[in-house]
Amino acid sequence: MFHRNRQSIIYSVCKTIIVVFSIMLVFILSDVVWPDVIWAQKKVHTVFFEGTDHELDIYKIYGKMPGKTLLLIGGIQGDEPGGFLSADHYADISLAKGNLIVVPRANFKSIVLCRRKVNDDMNRKFAEDRKDNYETKIVEILKKLINESDCLLNLHDGSGFYSDKWEGPDRNPERYGQSIISDCEVYVNPETEEVIELGAMANWVADRINKSIKNPLYYIRFNNHRTAEKNSLHKEQRKSATYYALYRCGIPAFGIETSKSLPLELKVRHHNLAINAFMERFDIIPETPGLNLDKPVLDYLVLSINDSLPIVVKNQETLHINSGDIIMISHIEANYERGLSADVIGYGSIRDVRKKIRVTGPTRIVARKDYFPCGSVYVVHGESRRIMAKGVSVSKKPTLTPYVHSFKAKINGKKIIYKNNDHVKLIKGDTFELVDVIGGPGDPSDMIVNFKGFVGNTVNNTGEDRGYVINTAKDLWKNYSLDKKGLKYKIIVTYNEEKAGELFIDLEEPALDSFHSDTD
Repeated sequence: MFHRNRQSIIYSVCKTIIVVFSIMLVFILSDVVWPDVIWAQKKVHTVFFEGTDHELDIYKIYGKMPGKTLLLIGGIQGDEPGGFLSADHYADISLAKGNLIVVPRANFKSIVLCRRKVNDDMNRKFAEDRKDNYETKIVEILKKLINESDCLLNLHDGSGFYSDKWEGPDRNPERYGQSIISDCEVYVNPETEEVIELGAMANWVADRINKSIKNPLYYIRFNNHRTAEKNSLHKEQRKSATYYALYRCGIPAFGIETSKSLPLELKVRHHNLAINAFMERFDIIPETPGLNLDKPVLDYLVLSINDSLPIVVKNQETLHINSGDIIMISHIEANYERGLSADVIGYGSIRDVRKKIRVTGPTRIVARKDYFPCGSVYVVHGESRRIMAKGVSVSKKPTLTPYVHSFKAKINGKKIIYKNNDHVKLIKGDTFELVDVIGGPGDPSDMIVNFKGFVGNTVNNTGEDRGYVINTAKDLWKNYSLDKKGLKYKIIVTYNEEKAGELFIDLEEPALDSFHSDTD
């Protein structure tokens, strides 16, 4: 009797569970009941390597109806803002059908530094790579995302304008800009025998894009790199994300290249047109995002001193602390939500949010949106008017013409501070890095610190040379030296094209007795 009752109870429980799950499934499929719950499950934001300089944000957006999955990767090379600013607009999108995986800033550290790479070119690490650096770890995550997708778009800004015939030095077959790149025109999967018409797909998308581009000189063209062929001009692409996606995962993959010669807004808009066209091609039905390219502006930082209660310090205010105090920034408030970082200059690293930083001298905290400086908080030692906590106060900075009174530098890795108009004596071969300038009122982020005779970014030379480690024997241009002999150089700081400070570099040739033969 007891055995029969137990069976009856188990049967009733199982039946109830099946009924409940059946009802839930009906609700989910009909999308009539519990719409808020369903929608809450459609977007997933995952953060990898949180608190590091290479923090990685991934956004997965699922449509109400199932469909294909399109993967967008932006910022795999940090000096190409068109791609990562475009991808950023899709992280908050809502979908009626299909799915998106959005990686707006695959290589955030290189974005903040505005460089193509830090250790290795991240887009050349998708082949076998045993190097133990942060790029390798991120690429492993990107590979997993590629395997979850039906198509990959790798968003870039390329040099010049691609043309299948020579039209000039800036418009020819070896340029990348304004093109949709694939590794071949037709791919046949050796395992499934599935045929992927990459060329036809790219040309279809290009036609869609070009209908919205007024200037024919800016039209998008299909660019077949023929990567696997022996005579390919682009054999290095065999290590790229698109090659991995096509030849290892069997999905269509494209590099979307807008021209670096275009204004930023046009680059972002052209990337958006390409993404929208591919979404249409894969029947992914979106709510198209708006375009926001407002100038980034810091509102305030939330930080604490020596683990005290957090305080708010507004943009351009001065934080007064004691030498050796520990600062921790917990929040950045600006007119953007993503791509924000804060850097305690001369301390910590390039991304110092949620890190405890001991500060022993005057400095500033520069806030950035990607690599665009958007505000500063100044840190000094001493008393002020508004007491916020024990030993800590905040004061406003008067509005006056900015000037430089000292330079923070590193010589052979050692930190040194020089006064305005000082002469720095170096031996050729010493390394020299301009860390920052310390000045009067105004934001040093708005100044340009230019080492005359050195170019840090040969592709986009803005004249800003902070953060580059300069080999004084190899990296300086003799023709720009003050003495035309390569021994005397000048660093000029300008604000609104007016000089705010200068520093002189005096080089000496190495003494003969500093050289040693290999047999010594």
